[in-house]
Order: sequence, then structure tokens, then C-alpha cells
Amino acid sequence: MVASTATPAPQEQVVVVGAGIAGLCTALRLSGGTRQLTLLERDTAPPEGGPDVAFDEWQRRGVGQLRQSHAFLARLRNIIRDEHPELLADLYAAGCRDIVFADMLPTALRDRYVPEPGDADLTILTSRRTTLELVIRRYVERLPGVTIRSGVKVRELIRRQDASGLFVVTGVLADTAAGREEITADVVVDAGGKAANLIEQLIKAGAPITEAAESAGVLYFTRHYRLHDGQEEPPRGEIAPSGDLGYLKFGVFPADNQRFSITLCVPEIEHGLRRAVMDGAMFQRICMEMPGMAPWVDPARAAPVGKVIGMGDLHSRWRSLMRDGRPAVLGYFAIGDALVRTNPLYGRGCSLAAVSAGVLRRALDASRDPRARVAAYDAGILAEVKPYYDLMLKQDRSAIRRARATLTPDHRPRLKARVAKSFLDDGITIAARSDVRLMRAAMRGFHMLEHPEAWLKRPQNLSRVLGYWARGRRLNAAAYAPKPGPDRPELMAKLGLDPRADMLAS
Repeated sequence: MVASTATPAPQEQVVVVGAGIAGLCTALRLSGGTRQLTLLERDTAPPEGGPDVAFDEWQRRGVGQLRQSHAFLARLRNIIRDEHPELLADLYAAGCRDIVFADMLPTALRDRYVPEPGDADLTILTSRRTTLELVIRRYVERLPGVTIRSGVKVRELIRRQDASGLFVVTGVLADTAAGREEITADVVVDAGGKAANLIEQLIKAGAPITEAAESAGVLYFTRHYRLHDGQEEPPRGEIAPSGDLGYLKFGVFPADNQRFSITLCVPEIEHGLRRAVMDGAMFQRICMEMPGMAPWVDPARAAPVGKVIGMGDLHSRWRSLMRDGRPAVLGYFAIGDALVRTNPLYGRGCSLAAVSAGVLRRALDASRDPRARVAAYDAGILAEVKPYYDLMLKQDRSAIRRARATLTPDHRPRLKARVAKSFLDDGITIAARSDVRLMRAAMRGFHMLEHPEAWLKRPQNLSRVLGYWARGRRLNAAAYAPKPGPDRPELMAKLGLDPRADMLAS
């Protein structure tokens, strides 16, 4: 047999701009093949030490949501479990924890719940964001063919135009400790987050990248807590430690190493409440007024860690690298918030980034043709990301209308709106709280394991939901969740705030 003398194809050089969650997910999903990946991160490397040191000391100017509440939906946890089981073990060793399907059930369903094999796929991985990013980064640094360079500020893309006038990206120009450096690449992946300016540079230069954006209509306020030594998290009772009151959304996020966080989400138009909630004492008082949250923040059980951390400028944004069936740019792919930005309320940002990285891997593996790669990436994003984005827009718009209605005296919704709300509150919600099979089906969409509305389009599921809706409130009375908190006038009065201050003209 004659030995082959063929020269192996050179390894493809991929530069990833940003080593946050999106950049790290890109490295996880593109590594292990014939590619060499270099992640360029503007911020310094994490400090030596464990999760508490990272939370206290790690400075990440490029990640405004670093100390906001985080959790990985089942889709992302399953990707890590299936493709990088050693990473999952590292996350557990650092204190990250699972919230399993049974934990998400109302008490009545939990008492008669019988596990099924697929239920393990409906598991949330939860911890502080700094812990998640620290552990993933240290794992990625050990992957063959992956290099992370910290303290590197990417200034602009190196690009040229082909004969048709289309921009072709061939690398980046960056400021490093040694000075200005040209870093060439076969592919540049922009994981620079919501403040990414590389794609803005392309748009300003004339690249036909389409964009649509709108406000999420809310602001976020988060505070972290630590359980006292010897104390445990309160048991999950009938009143959930999360809820939506229209004028206020809230939730408890269990984390690692005796920590948890609480996020209060306030509509932008609630000016008085959003000013008040920044005060630590007021934040605590609001939490104590929510029956499901009060046991968590009981001073005998836990103490706050640090101040209230606000986050604004919450906009949804969809960008496309294709227009009229043609690529807008070659050799460049945006991922995460640089491409699709979502309301963090739904907790899908990290999972969408990981899904997008998988789409990119398939596009790069399928062809070496730059045009075919962009087309395949765009098609995959439309198929695997767009359904969740569209549903989020509908939910955000509905929440904005509801918040305005709360502040509008004598507001009465139209018949269509009342019917839609009744179908959601008295049909879908009650059916899921009454039937484990329906809850399981709904959770598959929530966790991005299938199209978010697929479960309700199945005739057998829809018929059961309609059946519960038709029964009416009296027969379904036992399935309604207890009220998660006070009405707006009651809470505002208890806080000493004028409930009429932000009222809108009808």
C-alpha cells in the first residue's frame, strides 16, 4: 500500500471577540476539531481563588449584568451535559446546583408526581453568574486548540470589499499590552455583547445588515443574600417565591455556596417605585410583603450582601446577516447579544447564545464557501432562535399594556383582551397546574427543547386545556395559585409612596 502524500488542510483560524458567556459557549461548541480558536477579551483575567473571590473582586466592565440573577435553562445544561460532561462536574464542584422538574411543580402536583425518563432533561442549572463564567472559562482554557487573551481591546475589523462590493472580514485590529496588533483570521465571531461596536461599524460602513429593536419596558433590580451559618433555604410551599403582579415582577434565584439573589422587575413607567427600590431598606420591605419571598429574606435566616444593583436600557433587538437572500458580510458572524438581544426576564440569553453557537458550528462544518456559511447560519438562527424571540416580543408588549392599564384610572380592557387573558389565566395556567402531563409539555417549550408553542398546538393538549377552561373558576378553584403579593395601592401605602403619583390620563 502506498502511503498518502496529501497535505492535510491547514487549521482554520477563528477569532472570537469577547470571552463572556457567548464567547465561551462559542469555544465550547467550535473546539475539538480542525479549528484554532483565539478569544480576545477586553477585561482582565479572573482573580485567583474560588467563587466568592470572583464575586467580590472580578471586574468585568464589558458585562453590565455580571451580578444580576442568572440560571441556565435546561437546553444549555443539556448541551453541557452531553458535549462537555467534565465541565458539568466542575460546575457542581464549584457549588452550582440543579433545580429539577419536581421542584417546579405546585404542591398538589408534587404530591402525586411520578417521574418519567425525559424529566431529567427539564433541569435548570443555577448559581451566581460570576461562578458560572469563572468555571466555564477555566475549563475552556484547558481545551486543546483554544487560547484566551485578556486585556485585549478590539478596535475594528480588518476588512476589504470583493468585486461585488461585499465586505469580507479577514481579522481584527486590537490594542494589546504590546501595542496595536493586527490579528488575522479565517472567521471572526463577534461575541462582544449588547455594547458590541464591531457590527455597528459594519452597518455605518454600509453593510446591509437588517435590524429591528424595541424597548422591553422594564428595569431590573437585584440584591444578593447569604444564608447564615446553620441556616437552610426555606421549603418550597404553596406560595411561590416568584410572581407577576403587573406593576411588579419578582423572583428568588438559588445560587451556589449558601448564596441566593432576588430580582425585582419594575415597569419603566413606575417612576416612584423604581426610585424607591434602589434603597436597600426599601428593597427589603418590598420582599417582606411578598408571602413567598418573606421566608427567604427573614433576617434570622439570611443577610444581604452588598447594595441593590440596577440594570436599565433593556431593549430587544433582532439583527440579520442576510438581506434579500444575499449575505450582508462574509467572514464575520455575530452571536449572543450582538446579534439577538432579549429581555433577561425570560432567562434565555445564555441558552440562545449556546444554541446559536451550535448553529454556527454546523454552518462552518457544512461548507468552506463563505456565502453558503452565512446563508446556513441565518437559516439556522431563524429556525432555532426566532420562535423564542417572537414569543418574547408578544409577552413584553402584553406586559407593557398591563402596566399601563394598572396606572390608568377606571381602565377596562376590550372583550378580545379579556378573553385572551382568561384563556391564559383560567385555561392554560390552570390546566398546567392540574395535569403533570400538560406541565411537562409546557416546560419543554419553556426550556427551549422544542418550539415554545408546539405543545399547545397538539390536539390532545389543546383539548385538555379547553376542558379546564370550560369548567370555570368554581370547579377549578383548588388549582388557582395563592395570591403572590399585595395589589399596587396596598403595597404603595405600606411603603409610604403615593399610589396616584404615576397615574396616566385615561
